[in-house]
Formats: sequence, C-alpha cells, structure tokens
Amino acid sequence: MTDYSVSEAKNNFPKLLDLMLAGEEVVITRRGKAIGRLEATEAQSTPARSPGVEWFRKVRVKPMESSNAVDLVRQMRDED
Repeated sequence: MTDYSVSEAKNNFPKLLDLMLAGEEVVITRRGKAIGRLEATEAQSTPARSPGVEWFRKVRVKPMESSNAVDLVRQMRDED
C-alpha cells in the first residue's frame, strides 16, 4: 500500500493508475489522514496498450517498390 497526498496524486495520476492496475493499493491522504483509496477491480499482469498504436500499425502505408520518380508517378497514376 502506498500513500500519496492530494497534490502528489494530482501531479502523478497516470503513475498511480499504473500502480493500481499492477495490483497495488494506492491511498490518497489529506493532511496525513486517508481520504480515498484507488484499487483495481481486477489486477492486470501488463499495462494495456493504447488502441491508437494498433490502429496506426494496421493502416500504415507501406513504401512503394519503385526505384525512381518516373516509376513512382506511373504507379500512383495507375492505382485508380
């Protein structure tokens, strides 16, 4: 269990969420007294990856195989 003051929690919220998801209980304090607790509904073994990264990998454009500008322009023109 880790204690953080309200100001520390505000400044380190993403870190606290990672700790919480790793299964650690996080206690928020004000003037030394516990006022709240963050605890995951179920512990995760690895942090979740951003869905944006997976989307980007799927839609990323692969480089064309042309070796010169003339072939590249012809290939782009003929794709339609």
